[in-house]
Amino acid sequence: VLLFWCWTMLVSLVVLRLAAAFVGPTPGTPPRGPSVSLRATLEKPKVASETETVSSSDSLEPMRPRLETPWSALRPELMAAFELSEGEMAKYDEVAPEDLLKGYETMQLCRQFENACAQSYMQGSIRGFMHLDNGQETIPALVADSILKRDIKYSYYREHTHALASGVPPEKIMAELFAKDTGTCRGAGGSMHVYDVDTNFQGGWALVAEQLPYAVGAARSILLDNVPEDDRVTIVFVGEGGAQNGRLAECLNAAAKEDLPIIFLVIDNGRAINTFTPDVATNSDVYKFGEHYGVPGAKVDGQDLELVLQTGRVVVDHVREKRKPAILQIHTYRFQGHSPADPEHERGRKFEKKWARATMDPLVIFEDKASSNDGLLSSSSLETAKAEAKAVVKAAVDFAKKSEPPKPTLAKDLEYPDAPDTDYNLKPEPSEEASSSPHPVDVELVKERIAFLRSRSEDGTGLVVGDALNLAILEEMLRDPKTTIHAEDLQAGSSYDIPKLTQQSFGPLRAADEIIDEGHFIGKALGEGMNGYRPIVELMNSNFGIYGMAELSSAGNTYATTGGQFKMPLTVVGAGGTAPNQALGAEHSQPFHAYVMGIPGLKICTASSAEMAYGLAKSMIRDDGPGILFLPVKNMKDQKTPLNLDTCLPLNKCRLIHEASQKSVDSNKAVTVLTYLHGVREATTALPEILNTAGGSDIDLIELHSLKPLDMATIRTSLERTHKLIILDESTMSGGVGATVSAAVSEQLYDLLDAPVKRLAMDDAPVPYASSMEKAVVKRAVDLQLAVQQLLNYQI
Repeated sequence: VLLFWCWTMLVSLVVLRLAAAFVGPTPGTPPRGPSVSLRATLEKPKVASETETVSSSDSLEPMRPRLETPWSALRPELMAAFELSEGEMAKYDEVAPEDLLKGYETMQLCRQFENACAQSYMQGSIRGFMHLDNGQETIPALVADSILKRDIKYSYYREHTHALASGVPPEKIMAELFAKDTGTCRGAGGSMHVYDVDTNFQGGWALVAEQLPYAVGAARSILLDNVPEDDRVTIVFVGEGGAQNGRLAECLNAAAKEDLPIIFLVIDNGRAINTFTPDVATNSDVYKFGEHYGVPGAKVDGQDLELVLQTGRVVVDHVREKRKPAILQIHTYRFQGHSPADPEHERGRKFEKKWARATMDPLVIFEDKASSNDGLLSSSSLETAKAEAKAVVKAAVDFAKKSEPPKPTLAKDLEYPDAPDTDYNLKPEPSEEASSSPHPVDVELVKERIAFLRSRSEDGTGLVVGDALNLAILEEMLRDPKTTIHAEDLQAGSSYDIPKLTQQSFGPLRAADEIIDEGHFIGKALGEGMNGYRPIVELMNSNFGIYGMAELSSAGNTYATTGGQFKMPLTVVGAGGTAPNQALGAEHSQPFHAYVMGIPGLKICTASSAEMAYGLAKSMIRDDGPGILFLPVKNMKDQKTPLNLDTCLPLNKCRLIHEASQKSVDSNKAVTVLTYLHGVREATTALPEILNTAGGSDIDLIELHSLKPLDMATIRTSLERTHKLIILDESTMSGGVGATVSAAVSEQLYDLLDAPVKRLAMDDAPVPYASSMEKAVVKRAVDLQLAVQQLLNYQI
């Protein structure tokens, strides 16, 4: 008993010490510790020792002093940057006491909420990664002061307080952190992924700076809506470390080019994770990055609530009234490490944190200022705000504790917004109100192009794959004004005429010609998709989508991670695959279709012919979830086929191209062959030789139109006849499509096989340019002929 008591006391002491390390000083208490000057003496980088201690000596000074620019000095800078007259500027000179009190109430709510999160994390109620905002509370105070419910908000992984300030109910946020079904995302998101459709709070994104192009797409959606007197803005939060990412430059360019109503709010706590940002960044004045693009900016002391509200109002009003972008950089301090698990061994970090907690607490600074400013706010009103915040947070924690966890099947239920067996021919037409475009459409031009392409199909001439896609896209953009498209070289029709005449017909907002960075415009499309639009992204060559892997991953996750709040009707199309003898070299011959197979929530389809491309594209555009349609890069222009016009094809089915004769089945000489893209042509080329082989061999040739979800029913039906399987695969032996299909067959249809699955996959080597080497890497018709005979003769 004595040992148990001692052990319990020891654990309790450890938990209390850890909790105290997280929550920081209690607001309202005087700063403790030595007085230190605001000039940095640790200017030369050094590697911090694991045993680095915080000196209490006055000689050890902060690496990054407070930004003390008074309103009198900041005011003329703002007037110049935002082109304001003296009369226009005068309204920002004072903040009413009731607005200051409201700001303080928001700060207290955020501090108490984050303190409760720290304690709950230590108690095991909150799990995974968590990033707290203590010390930066003036920023959510600004959000509560100037950002409206109808505005669109994009944050990053340290977003609890931004959600609170946006009006997301505290109990729903806390329940989300507690992994409960009553949470904002039904427990699917967690600490880094808070979303709330009612307040237009759209994340919570965990990959650094990924939220920037999403927010630009959201700002474009405001322009696309084209509502008279619409004063909505988009605000996106990013750290000064994340702002060094090239995405910011791309987004500033896009925002300036289209005059987007977007605020880039840079949270400058001087730490890129925990690294001292000036150690890795030449220029930490992010607010000046916009000068090259004509985007005005400002930088303000984030420890002074009144200054932040004044400056924030200038910036937000500029964007709201002038409908142009701006940057606001808020210089602040973060009291915690990057996350609770962070040891914080980086240079100067431990001292900085202790110093900031003692002297830079924005709540204490405001309380001192309020009490010394002729009783601007009474101490009782401040105490009331603190008590009310504690009560709200306690109620939120109690709510979270009492709530039930989500059912185990919820994740699978949220895999796709539209079920895999959806019949897209039955999707209702947009309502009359929705079908009237708010932007001019050259109806005559687009209908002329549509009529020309349809006539080529109807008279038997047929269409090539690119033209078939072009027809599907034009028809869907005309059918639904919410459909948009993004592509490089879009005005010229890109490489295969897929987006031909889209911009000339629908204008540059709905049909956007893009900079050469697929991640950027896939990201913008994602933001549009979250705000009611159906974006199409044409990749030219699908391998270029490698630049957009982060964005594609997030697109696949969005519906489920948001608990089903935000659909993601994103369609990505591109020519890809690896044809024999295509002579494109390694980078243009990568199996990107295999790379994306592991992204949850994506529907992945392939089409080897114009007819299939047309029908699959129409379905994918109408689907409420994200999908990628891969096309055969070497067969885009060389074969014309008629289309089954006005018909949407299923996104979850294979296609039987050739059925083995019953005679071959009866004599055990039939093999099932699964393939896709260029493999279809290779297999049809090999078919005559297979049929002419002595012994009467034959194949069931099945085109895998749907790589995910996989049509196991069609494969089962074939294997019930043939009992043998070959996969002619345009991806590598390791981690390829064939590996996934083979595993599924072995696990689910093992009893139907009388021989091992034979995979004809690309070698695990970069695809070479020279044909002599390429023949050994990429499989083709002759390899399939040989494989069929080997399998029939059990040469395994």
